[in-house]
Amino acid sequence: MPDQPKREGQTRADHVSRFRGRDGVTNEERELPPVASAAHAKPEADAHHLRSAQLDLFAVGEDGAFVSDVGGLPPLSARSSLDLARTAYRRYLESLNRPRNTIESYSYDLHVFEQLIGPKPLNKIERGDIARLLGDANSKTTRKRRLTSARRFFRYLIDDLKVLKFDPTDGYYPHHIALRAPVPLFEEEQRALLGAAQADEDWSALAVWLMMRLGLTRAELLALKRDHIDRSSPDQPVVYVMYDEVSKQSKDRRLATDRDFAELYDAFIDVRNLQGILFPIGPQAVNGMVERLRRAADITKDVSPQTLRTTFAVEQAKNGADQQQLLSLLGLVNDPRNRASVDRYIALGSTPLETAMPDRD
Repeated sequence: MPDQPKREGQTRADHVSRFRGRDGVTNEERELPPVASAAHAKPEADAHHLRSAQLDLFAVGEDGAFVSDVGGLPPLSARSSLDLARTAYRRYLESLNRPRNTIESYSYDLHVFEQLIGPKPLNKIERGDIARLLGDANSKTTRKRRLTSARRFFRYLIDDLKVLKFDPTDGYYPHHIALRAPVPLFEEEQRALLGAAQADEDWSALAVWLMMRLGLTRAELLALKRDHIDRSSPDQPVVYVMYDEVSKQSKDRRLATDRDFAELYDAFIDVRNLQGILFPIGPQAVNGMVERLRRAADITKDVSPQTLRTTFAVEQAKNGADQQQLLSLLGLVNDPRNRASVDRYIALGSTPLETAMPDRD
């Protein structure tokens, strides 16, 4: 049936996504404005190109000193409202190119905080207000996330802007969140998944190999660029995992590959010939691809990008990797929680224990 023109008064619920029926879209397609015609798109595109590259972070005060003026907002002081401060904090995080999910999470928690305690100035926020924010959480995970959001917000006000001296989050500690049990794929399941990937879209086999044989996270996979692949040795390329954020550069690492990767990579480049980002898609496209392959491979257990990374870790443990080596291979900080995680991988990768079987003769 041909597309019908939109009726006057048609509701948003009647709208059909422009990406309906597709497993994934590129970042460039996603960024295009959803408009009815080129006449609608041009003014929006023109405005986008004319926007300021980055809003000023500082302005010059009356005494000649720099004062915070994030995104054109007035300078913050101890008597500023929480509403103004959280807006400035969001602009600050955006200026640092923090991940969008992180920014949205912090902003949401601070919005909830303001709704709970009302329009208080910053210097009137007390420990009891933090207690209210944490006590309102409906789970240990939510409480832990809210405490992290509030603590980093007040450190920004104290350490970066120096408008406060008192941190109302002091004395509060997060609940211990139990680690999820690692569930790796067995050898037969790994072969089945790789086989299904070969028969899937042109990017699937390379993406699965990078997560299951090299341990990349989904975010690392999507950030990988063509110039991160060192082809100095044709049969043993080296993959560089690199972070722009200073706080995450401890995760930087060089990972050796083999002929299997070289063949997959060459086949992928022959088809795509991408010069920048290797996988210009979104996180949900990766999730959808992995789930599609799970069904095609007739694997009954849940499989996610994290499952593939877990499989890599357990296989490395089987090959003799110790705790420090696993931390390095996975790009994990050497802290108690991460050590506990890799210890579980080591336990699963250890030699099976001999059991005493009953004599059935």
